[in-house]
Amino acid sequence: MNQKRMHGRDVKLVNVCAGWIDGFGLRFNKRSEQDENLGCANLVYAPEERIQGLLYELQTETELNKLDHFEGTPYRYSRDLFQVQTQSGSQSAWVYIANPSVIDDKLRPATWYLEHLLEGREFISDDYRAKIASTPCVSHITDPWR
Repeated sequence: MNQKRMHGRDVKLVNVCAGWIDGFGLRFNKRSEQDENLGCANLVYAPEERIQGLLYELQTETELNKLDHFEGTPYRYSRDLFQVQTQSGSQSAWVYIANPSVIDDKLRPATWYLEHLLEGREFISDDYRAKIASTPCVSHITDPWR
């Protein structure tokens, strides 16, 4: 949910808006490629939950290929088509979901990783932001991308 990171990856955006998917939740159970002991964001089936985030409209399909590279697709994440709700209605969008081989429910994210996600705070509700911010973290790890 960090537009600065998208620009840093040279991903060209046309538009950004808030989006959500009912029946799915956010977990940090995807093993990090940089540190196998850290958890990264993942979308999981959770009938009573709603995941919130940013919906990016990309300039071209080439931009999606750039994202696949950074997300480790198809090995670490798979890309699936979902219906994402927005203020303007439902839209089909690609969503990254961790592959079973890299899931570990005992993992926790690094503090810097949560801060990275919270860069998109204006696109999510206050309650959802507080929920992300209260996630137990590993705090002594530094951001490998800085």
